Amino acid sequence: MTDLLRQEIAAFATTIVVKVGTRVVTREQGRLHEERIAQLAEEIHQVMATGRKLALVSSGAVGAGMGRLGLTSRPDDVAHLQAVASVGQSLLVEAYERSLRSFGRHAAQILLTADDLDRRTSYLNARNTILTLMNEYGAVPIINENDTVSVEELQTTFGDNDRLAAIVTNLIQAPLLVLLSDVEGLYNGDPRAPDSRVIPTIERLDRSVFDFAKDRITGLSRGGMASKLRAAQQATNAGENVIIASGRTPGALAGILAGEPVGTLVLAKGHTVAARKRWIGYTAKPRGQLLLDAGARRAIEQDGRSLLAIGVLKALGRFHKGDVVALCDSGGAEFARGLTNYGCDDILRIRGLKTREIALTLGHCPHDEVVHRNNLVLTSQG
Repeated sequence: MTDLLRQEIAAFATTIVVKVGTRVVTREQGRLHEERIAQLAEEIHQVMATGRKLALVSSGAVGAGMGRLGLTSRPDDVAHLQAVASVGQSLLVEAYERSLRSFGRHAAQILLTADDLDRRTSYLNARNTILTLMNEYGAVPIINENDTVSVEELQTTFGDNDRLAAIVTNLIQAPLLVLLSDVEGLYNGDPRAPDSRVIPTIERLDRSVFDFAKDRITGLSRGGMASKLRAAQQATNAGENVIIASGRTPGALAGILAGEPVGTLVLAKGHTVAARKRWIGYTAKPRGQLLLDAGARRAIEQDGRSLLAIGVLKALGRFHKGDVVALCDSGGAEFARGLTNYGCDDILRIRGLKTREIALTLGHCPHDEVVHRNNLVLTSQG
């Protein structure tokens, strides 16, 4: 059975980002599941044979390292996690390369950190490298966090590969992100309950949807359904579609591209966001916060206006001109991000002032706006 909406989404998806989780590519003991990687490689080849481009974000380095080193539990401290990841990373990529080579294709390893994508220049360099690999060499970029040097990413969900997959989706403006896990999709109850069913389509990612997320705690995976929903939110806010499905089901990718009701489809929200604004709103880490009054928020959200100094109540953090800052309501809830035209010290001096008063306070007025609307992205679900 096919779905007309899914068929349309699949037809438009000329570039796809696929993320596979740790539990998809490793066995229970943590060792790499060679047969499943071979199956994934064949499905990737079939996708690319249709003329589509595909980038793969793959977890499993720590799990593969555990298997190679004979460990039965995931290490708790950073030094051992980094060591295990460094052992496992080569195993993981070798497995993909070996399987892809049988179809005349090659794997290209790309290791990234959050800091790499936080800087505009290295963000663009990563984008150019991935696009060159796909468009000119027909290779499959195998993307992962550089766990051997990352610290924060290994210990918190800030750097899980679900979020990385959403960032890569926005980075290369892929129309479709597929998150392959060990479950069939988002269930409307406990996945283990016999009366629970997979939700086929989500039109709006609101709190009621997040309440369905039931994560299991294991010794291998850092992600979970809540993490996948946050990643879906990040990609759909930028105008791309997301499908959450099982990576253990043979033919899942083929079914998705055929428009079959595989997994949970999360529909894109609104129009596609321009490439530069994706970096501002959904990748770069804000260096500070601006707390705004209700009038400023209304002007930005409803009227598409720039942020003026008169609407700023408070500036938090240390940031400079040109940095990304979070725009928040008076209670601190973020609703937008943008590039600031003023550093934090100047904003503390001009907050609440009318534009014509800025020059009297600073001695000059380089910009009428604190954040121009062209450098501003709404990030809340509204």
